[in-house]
Amino acid sequence: MKTIFLKMQSKKLFTLLCVVGSVGAANAQLYKNKADATTISFFSKAPLEDIDATNKKATVVLKTTTNEIQFGVAMLSFKFPKPLMEEHFNENYVESEKYPICTFKGKINEAVDFKKDGENKITVKGTMDLHGVAREIEIPGTLTIKGDNITVNASFKIKVTDYKIKVPSMYVQNIAEEVDVKVNATLAPYVKK
Repeated sequence: MKTIFLKMQSKKLFTLLCVVGSVGAANAQLYKNKADATTISFFSKAPLEDIDATNKKATVVLKTTTNEIQFGVAMLSFKFPKPLMEEHFNENYVESEKYPICTFKGKINEAVDFKKDGENKITVKGTMDLHGVAREIEIPGTLTIKGDNITVNASFKIKVTDYKIKVPSMYVQNIAEEVDVKVNATLAPYVKK
């Protein structure tokens, strides 16, 4: 049942991002992440136990004519080394049933020549919606162009309190106030089927 739910969420997420990404952009060049070529991970270092999780089910859409980029992440797709960590994450912290998807919609600040191979240092300013809280953030990263592929890498921190994620007092020693987030996504031109 959980697998069916995740597949439904992924399809809805991609449809949503494509519709939002293509509004008013009849001739825009769209890129979408390749299957299994995206990893979003987070790490929390705390006195009692380090917590890390990885998600390979995110959807990423980039519109090169406007520098707009969007991410969508199904929260239930994060995988942890221990099943109990995954259960606590989904039920107690991010409340995945109530807030199933985290989204980021932003724009690359720098001018990028998408026809030229090479690595570009970028910053992306936009809004992350996590746990029902939308906050404007700026994320540093790199965008590497090689042929038809675009690879996006970013590393940033978020404060759990900024997104009203409450840590039960008995777990305060287990969760850091700031969580390190890493993004790695390889995108290719999107061809509508």
